[in-house]
Amino acid sequence: MDVDAPYAAHLVRLLPARRAGIVFGLERIGALLARLGHPERRLGVVVQVGGTNGKGSTVAMLAALVRAGRAGRVADGRVPRVGVYTSPHLVSVCERVAVDGVAMSQADFVAAADVVVAAGGDALTFFEQLTALALVHLAGQQLDVTLLEVGLGGRLDATTAVPAAVAVITGVALDHQDLLGAELRAIAGEKAGILRPGQRVVIGASGLAEAVPWLAAAATAAPAAALTVVDDDAVAAVPATLTLAGAHQRRNAAAALAALDHLEALGVVHAPAAARAAALAAVVHPGRFEVVRTAPWLVLDGAHNPHGAAALAEALMSLPRPRRLIMAVSADKDVDAMIAALAPAVDEVVCTRYQQARALAPAALAVRWAALAPACVVTCADDVVLALAAPSAAATTVVAGSLMLVGEARAHLLGLVPDPVVVSDPPGRLSR
Repeated sequence: MDVDAPYAAHLVRLLPARRAGIVFGLERIGALLARLGHPERRLGVVVQVGGTNGKGSTVAMLAALVRAGRAGRVADGRVPRVGVYTSPHLVSVCERVAVDGVAMSQADFVAAADVVVAAGGDALTFFEQLTALALVHLAGQQLDVTLLEVGLGGRLDATTAVPAAVAVITGVALDHQDLLGAELRAIAGEKAGILRPGQRVVIGASGLAEAVPWLAAAATAAPAAALTVVDDDAVAAVPATLTLAGAHQRRNAAAALAALDHLEALGVVHAPAAARAAALAAVVHPGRFEVVRTAPWLVLDGAHNPHGAAALAEALMSLPRPRRLIMAVSADKDVDAMIAALAPAVDEVVCTRYQQARALAPAALAVRWAALAPACVVTCADDVVLALAAPSAAATTVVAGSLMLVGEARAHLLGLVPDPVVVSDPPGRLSR
């Protein structure tokens, strides 16, 4: 991807907002959207997807499912237009915004960013600016459906400023306790904060089971117009054509299918069983148990918290041993719990780092592995390129622990050109 000067200039402009961190709240983004002429009202039917893990995969599958159907209630309608806003990105910030599966161009990014800046948006936080930029772009695309992935939390996330007809909570697990609360119930409360009266709601099965009753109760109290709680039967009914690997992806697919049912009930799209099966057979989601090659196996997976690490470990059990893990983590993660989840599934670990200050030093990560998983052979590498180049007899290699690490690995392995300026999502503080 060629980088033009205005695009690079906007990335540089975002750096101070990134360094300032996250300040949750809906007042600033709400006021900006009003100054922008309310682009959030021109998105078609909106589906907001929250939860601890599985949000991006659920969005990817739901987008494919909607596109496989036809607009309206009849089978011979046109193909629906679907917009998507997700985070984080892996290689380029333009990945976050897509229409009909095509990421926005640098020129579109610059055009939308110019509009946001002209409305005073450059005074807002990093994520608020990107959310406003995405909405400005998507509002001009004549969309039937827009899918918005919550950035972090839910109750005070910038995406919650957008009225959604359907809300999906994939599940709740422990992550970002410093921002969302130390206890699972507090985190569930933040996730359930996306729910609004009259919505159609899906509670997924991609989190801890004990949180499901709390989420369902919140939906009932909202009150929801309709509620689907994904259960074992729904997961078992996911078409066998699903190509995304792992039991966790079947759970995510069940949530996406339930959301599609609600869109059908609203008369937005018609997608018969054959179309659904075909969509799940074709869907891809980079960096989420992404198979780069099979001889020997090379897999990329974010797995950036203990629950995600456990899902990855479960999926790895179907791949041949010995297995090598190339791992980097953010320093604020529950590293010991991630190691405990992954250790039974791997034989060799290369501790590395992604190229940002938030990354835990490889030597510090290696100390924890040596203490908690003495049976694993542990080494260190300064970056993922060196880690991948290190000789190994492993039949399976997996790069995991951080989506930022996965992004660096994808750029190297697939010859992708990353943005000239790193503008990944910052750590932050909660403003109530």
